[in-house]
Amino acid sequence: MRKRKQIEEAIFMFLLRVSTYSLIAILAFIIVIIFVKGFGALNPDMVLKTPKGGFYYGGEGGVLNAIVGSLYIAVGASVIAIVLGAPAALYINVHLVRHKRTRNVIRYLLDALWGIPSIVYGAFGFTLMLFLGMNASLIAGIVVVALLITPIVVRTFDEVLSTIPIGLHEASLALGSTNTEMAFKVLFKQGLPGFITAVLLGFGRGIGDAASVLFTAGYTDLIPTALDEPAATLPLAIFFQLGSPIPEVRERAFAAAAILTIIILIISLSARILSKRYSRSNIR
Repeated sequence: MRKRKQIEEAIFMFLLRVSTYSLIAILAFIIVIIFVKGFGALNPDMVLKTPKGGFYYGGEGGVLNAIVGSLYIAVGASVIAIVLGAPAALYINVHLVRHKRTRNVIRYLLDALWGIPSIVYGAFGFTLMLFLGMNASLIAGIVVVALLITPIVVRTFDEVLSTIPIGLHEASLALGSTNTEMAFKVLFKQGLPGFITAVLLGFGRGIGDAASVLFTAGYTDLIPTALDEPAATLPLAIFFQLGSPIPEVRERAFAAAAILTIIILIISLSARILSKRYSRSNIR
């Protein structure tokens, strides 16, 4: 019997290792392919210049407009997600702590919203724009991406708050704290590392999504200076350039993909560093 358990343990350990190293190998392969194919076009002009005349036919310029547009949309959407997400997650874990059925329904709806394809959010935003008589613009892209990432922020932060011991709730109330004081002064502080992770996770999803901004943010070779102007994004820049029959333009698409990958990797690394830093400060 013991030998059988050892064999089963060895088999499962082998499968776990294969799965883990396969994922690492796939990620490494994707990154290598992107950087190898885009290395020739990855130069300072790609990051520091906007598209010039004939850029999509192999002319001069870069994707600064798409980089700035992506950051505008992702930052704006993240701010909205923070304003809506943090209070929502705290409300679920403070005021609804004794209403288990209501909490489960809200979490189910948030999970459903998280799982909806981004193109559906884009279609909804496009329909709303037609109803309001709006054109494709930066503000439309920000709102739609905010709708896309808010469920991610709420559910991720909610999962972190749900791991905080109920005794901390009771101790705070016993010391005379109100529910609001407990939420923002105790629970939010304890869950701050998870909240940072949730925001950066939503930011990464927002900056890398193409379907939600395809019909809402539009596309332009200029850097937007107002909320009602169209804005380019890196995912759409990659999409449009990959469809070109010109090899130089396709190479630039991979260079833009490399830039986007670098941004996502920086965000992921920042999330881990900030989470560890605030976790240590909370322990102290």
